[in-house]
Formats: sequence, C-alpha cells, structure tokens
Amino acid sequence: MTTADITDTRGAEMFARYACAPNQLGYCGPQDTRLLMGSRDEIEQAARQFTGAWPYLEVMSRMTDIADPLDHRLVDSYWLGGGIGTEFSHRSFTDELLKVIVPQAGHYWSHLTEDLVDEAAPNHCFHVFGVYPWSRLLGKGVDEHPLSVLDNCRISWGLVVSTDGATAVVSSPRLRWADSVLSLSDPEQRTVEIGTRGDIPVCAGDLVALHWGQICDRLTPEQVARLTDSTERQLHATTRRLNAARP
Repeated sequence: MTTADITDTRGAEMFARYACAPNQLGYCGPQDTRLLMGSRDEIEQAARQFTGAWPYLEVMSRMTDIADPLDHRLVDSYWLGGGIGTEFSHRSFTDELLKVIVPQAGHYWSHLTEDLVDEAAPNHCFHVFGVYPWSRLLGKGVDEHPLSVLDNCRISWGLVVSTDGATAVVSSPRLRWADSVLSLSDPEQRTVEIGTRGDIPVCAGDLVALHWGQICDRLTPEQVARLTDSTERQLHATTRRLNAARP
C-alpha cells in the first residue's frame, strides 16, 4: 500500500494535532515544524521522525495486520489508550517493541528493558512514565521539575469553561506526587492555548485533550473514559515500580 491509496486521513490528522505542541517546543520530531501542518504525506514524513511515537505505531500496525501505521484506530489507541491496543498482552507487545528499537538502542531507550514487561502498554502514557527517565527522579528531593514534565507530556483531559478563540480556561486534573504515590488531583482551572493546526475550534462545555499546554483535540465521553482508565492504570503501575526500587 502506498500513501496514494490512503483516502482516510483522520489518523494522520490526529497524529499531527497531538504531536504539534512538543514538536514546536523542540522536544521531538523534525526540525521543520511545518510538516505537521501539511498534507498527509508531509505528516507521515514528520511522524517517522518521532523516535518515541513511531516505533509504537509500527509495532501496533504489525501486530494488528493494519498496513498503515497512521490508521486512525492505531493513532487513537496510542495517544489515548484503550481501543485496539488492549488486544495485546504485555509480553507480546514488549517483545515486538524491543525488536523494533534494539537497532536504534542507546541512551534514549535505556530504560526500556524486560523489567518493564508488567507495566508495558502500547500507548503514550506508558512511554512517558515508563520509558522516559523523569519518573525515576521523583522522591529524590527535586520533585517539582520532573513532575511538571510528566504532567505536561502525558495526554490529559479537561472541560472548557470559557474561551476567547486563542486561549481557553479549562478545568482539568493535575498530576500529583505525595507520600510516594502518583495520582491525579481534583479538577483545577488553568488557561491553555488552542492548538495551532486550527482545525479544532472549541467552545465552553467541550471535553478536550491537552498536551504541553495546548488543546489538541475535542474528545467524546468514551474517549475521556479510556484516557482516564489508561492514565490511572499507568500511575498505579509506575508507583509500584518506584516503591519496589526503593532501598
């Protein structure tokens, strides 16, 4: 299959919406941030340069026999959790992911080992809390910065309270670390930007996804339920790992 055969662009567009904010901040993806604003082919060109997200989509594509890694079902499951990714066992997914990343193994992937099998999941939340180093800095006297990175990097959700078209006040739970436990707070209001792709106008009462201080998507109640569940599962798993590692 070639991209010329692909008529459904929803998956590529969803990938771009969620990936725009960290790419613009220079955290991941191509140097040319305009690619995520472009055509489907340009979005795929950009997506392949996300060394975190793309291997997951490749593995999910292989394990589901869905030829296009940017198929909407795969992209939705990667960013939000649940969905088609729940069909995989922890062991089979970890084995396949290790096959993909071993050739590019290095400092970036150093925390992705067999020790994470019980925690592994084919979604972004696992990558943030399991593979990135930040969770391992909690409880060492410098909690504020790693907690902020984890909270911004995970996909969170919220309810739009008001908007002026460029920014929005959103009521959203924040990440907390207290008594050696990762959890979510009660919803708190904060002001965030509206995503720069410009294809997701929002209004008061909308449920939305947030990534690095930007609204990146409108969500259905079902999507919020999946995102909530995958996030809470990951927080419990990460808390167990961190506490088990303590002397």
